Amino acid sequence: MSELKRTALYDAHVAAGGTMVDFGGWEMPIQYPKGIVTEHLNTRKNCGIFDVSHMGRLLVEGPDRIAFLQKVLTSNVASLKMNRAQYCIIPNETGGAIDDAYLYMFEEDRLLLVVNASNTDKDLAYFDTVIGNYNCTITNMTARTASIAVQGPKSTEMLRILSGQEFITDDARNSLNILQMEGHTVWVSKTGYTGEPLGYELFVTAEDAEWLWNRLIELGGMPTGLGARDTLRLEACLPLYGHEMGVDPDEREIPIFAVPLSRFAVSFAEEKGDFVGKEALLKQSEAVKRISNKDYSDMDILPMRIAAIALKDRGVMRAGMPIYHNREMVGWLTSGTMVPYYNFEGEGEGAVQLETTGKRAIGMAYINSDIPVGEIVEVDIRGRYLEAVTVSCHMRNNKPPYAQPVLSK
Repeated sequence: MSELKRTALYDAHVAAGGTMVDFGGWEMPIQYPKGIVTEHLNTRKNCGIFDVSHMGRLLVEGPDRIAFLQKVLTSNVASLKMNRAQYCIIPNETGGAIDDAYLYMFEEDRLLLVVNASNTDKDLAYFDTVIGNYNCTITNMTARTASIAVQGPKSTEMLRILSGQEFITDDARNSLNILQMEGHTVWVSKTGYTGEPLGYELFVTAEDAEWLWNRLIELGGMPTGLGARDTLRLEACLPLYGHEMGVDPDEREIPIFAVPLSRFAVSFAEEKGDFVGKEALLKQSEAVKRISNKDYSDMDILPMRIAAIALKDRGVMRAGMPIYHNREMVGWLTSGTMVPYYNFEGEGEGAVQLETTGKRAIGMAYINSDIPVGEIVEVDIRGRYLEAVTVSCHMRNNKPPYAQPVLSK
């Protein structure tokens, strides 16, 4: 058995009582003593801090860096401006996802590509088969750097204290900046995996990781493990590779356009030119348009899709559980759990977050494309067929500073 990798914050996690587990070959905290529910709710109310240093950080440099990335990513890299990031997918020739990733332009002459921890070696091996045709290089910066996600309503306030600056980044999601914080250089990105309207991902050298982590705790950030990171991203309906991307429970490839978020990741702009999987993705894109118009005549291209689902009966949904419609199996749960939430008084911009909380069973599912939003289905939970409903979302984040739950009727 190979030895697990450790981030620069491993000792800090152990000292804080973190429950350490194997995650993608890394020894990472799944939770701390206060537990996943407390960590989840704190992120929605105050600020959670997450060690995401296990994610692969790849620096792409050289004259052909744009051309290379245009070839191997789904996004239009040529449209990326300074101090901006973009979500992207690494496609294969048949329109499936090798991985999903984020691309950052902190500097004009180099690009930072962040990939999933468990896929880093696989992604590098794949890139190695293509990069020989381009005058550019990829440097794996994972071991030399660290990354901390700072998520929640109080995140901006904390970074303003650390930097002494009112301006952290533009208000827009995916905006970037490089700041000095107490004599340390910090690369700041207004991104995250929790769905929070206010949240950042910070990049520092490995040597600066413990300083930054400890200062964030002093300012009120709560160490938050991978367990709450998963419940938070599920509530935000954000896909996880290996669940909503990759292959389904029958080991069949999940098409990229089966994932709703793909519409933000795939570009067919003329300046992008040809890229890996373009022909297959064009067909998938057209199929999505037909399905959205309730035209199900061409279901062989995109027979199933990823959808949000909420349990109406009492129980807990888990990944892999089958889903039925009129007692005919129509899909599976790809992710599912019981998620806590804060109650709100009122709706929209004037809504007030209350101190009272609740819990609800939610999930994401890979189901037949002709099952519309609002349809009642049944989930087989250990032999019990419990009623659930497909929904458009589990929460909204368009009214800062709080993310607000959307509760199914």
